[in-house]
Amino acid sequence: MEKNNKYRHFFTFSLIFFLTFTQVNASGHEPSDSEAFDFSEVMSHHLGDAPIFPLNFGGKKVFEGQEGFNAEEHDVFRSEEGKAYHFVGGFDMHITKRVTMMWIASFFLFLVFIPAAQMISRDPRKVANKFTSGVEAFVSYLKENVVDASLDHHGHSYYHYIFSLFFFILFCNLFGLIPSVGELSVAFSDALVSIGVLGHTPHFLHTFGEVWSGITPTGDIGVTLALASLTLLIIYVTAFAYQGISFVGHAVPKGVPLLLWPLMWILEFIVTHIARSFALTMRLLANMTAGHVMILALLGFIFMSQNLFIAPISVLSSVMIYFLELLVAFLQAFIFSLLTTVFIGTVMHRH
Repeated sequence: MEKNNKYRHFFTFSLIFFLTFTQVNASGHEPSDSEAFDFSEVMSHHLGDAPIFPLNFGGKKVFEGQEGFNAEEHDVFRSEEGKAYHFVGGFDMHITKRVTMMWIASFFLFLVFIPAAQMISRDPRKVANKFTSGVEAFVSYLKENVVDASLDHHGHSYYHYIFSLFFFILFCNLFGLIPSVGELSVAFSDALVSIGVLGHTPHFLHTFGEVWSGITPTGDIGVTLALASLTLLIIYVTAFAYQGISFVGHAVPKGVPLLLWPLMWILEFIVTHIARSFALTMRLLANMTAGHVMILALLGFIFMSQNLFIAPISVLSSVMIYFLELLVAFLQAFIFSLLTTVFIGTVMHRH
């Protein structure tokens, strides 16, 4: 039995790194002697966002060949007939790769927590299985050591937001570390086409490859800024809910000289809370981007050097960074949630 477990762990370990290895070069093709490996293209493919489904309000479609068509300055899409077009004017709200990855993360959140909640609610005093026990352990830890520890007896109203915030960030972080299911499906289908098993790669697979791109949603400033903005909004709402309109005057500590009061009010009432939200934004963004850059850079050495002696070193180094990134995924979700509760707690009462 122990021997079978060793084989199973070895197979799983090998599969993970085969998929990770595939992910690095999924967007391109094997470089030849006359064509160097384009690391910047791989980096932009895996870290950069791109629109998938067009969504524009008030704009006008301009098709290829018509006056005003400019593929370099606009996001280009293709109609069902295969004609290229883009929008001119209006308000772009295109569905991008990061948006679809957030949808996927949210779908799996529902898939995990709705069944868990149903099983726990049947008999809250009974441990149904290891699955519900694990969910309860996470929630209990957040409740006792994050929310209640920072907000004392006022934390009940914030459980839903903090729990949702933690698990949403966690799932977004983790799905960015899973090799792209969509791209691997397309690559597998293309392999079947090359050996003659399939006539062509189905169109829906290409769409699936774009939808499940494996990109990290929290590696985009738009996502982290939106989450931090929600926290900023809750900070001000909490401050006025607990202190009332007096929060405007109580923002400045007692004893400040009158000449310094206007400057201190701007710093304490506006700048401090915005700076805190900005720190939340950049901390999550930087940590979730840096690890991916390091992994891609280490694996990219193999293709750039085309030296077999570099491969073991690069793979081993990327393995260590990969497991470090798993820890960072949990840590950053925890830190974001913890700092959110701390910031909320600081405005509940006058200091």
